[in-house]
Amino acid sequence: MKSHILSICGLALLLIGIFLSPQAVSAGPPEKVESTERCPVCGMFVAKYPNWVTQIQYTEGHPKYFDGVKDLMAHFFSPAAYGFTPELLAKEIWVKDYYSLKWIDGRSAVYVTGSDVFGPMGKEFIPFSTQESAENFLKDHHGKKVLLFHEITSEMVESMRSGHKMKGHMKK
Repeated sequence: MKSHILSICGLALLLIGIFLSPQAVSAGPPEKVESTERCPVCGMFVAKYPNWVTQIQYTEGHPKYFDGVKDLMAHFFSPAAYGFTPELLAKEIWVKDYYSLKWIDGRSAVYVTGSDVFGPMGKEFIPFSTQESAENFLKDHHGKKVLLFHEITSEMVESMRSGHKMKGHMKK
């Protein structure tokens, strides 16, 4: 009888956790990225920059890790330019909230551009889980703009990447 009650209580707590936290269903990518993982856009080893690591999980295949949102977005907009089939769909996109460093859904994240905070490759889209956090960061770090995922354009990404050496060639 006692174990039956404990089982029911455990199940109830699990269900409460699932309903109260959408992140509980999909906890995000593993915290540890293998040291051999390279960004498919710039070739950098992403494990060296754990605070900046991002990920795309395609409907088919292994996840792809990036050294920041900027390179993730470059790949997202032009997968064929980096050796990937454009028909593959990005099932999940993961970024880390700048303050908490917890994985968040990249499509629902809020991003700040033009701040005085730089990522491993310079200018970067800084991700946040809430609009309020993004607005506070914008003020504290002299940011220029707050954007939602769908507001980011390939032109913005290429502007941020201008002049960077990428896999042995210059991006214009």
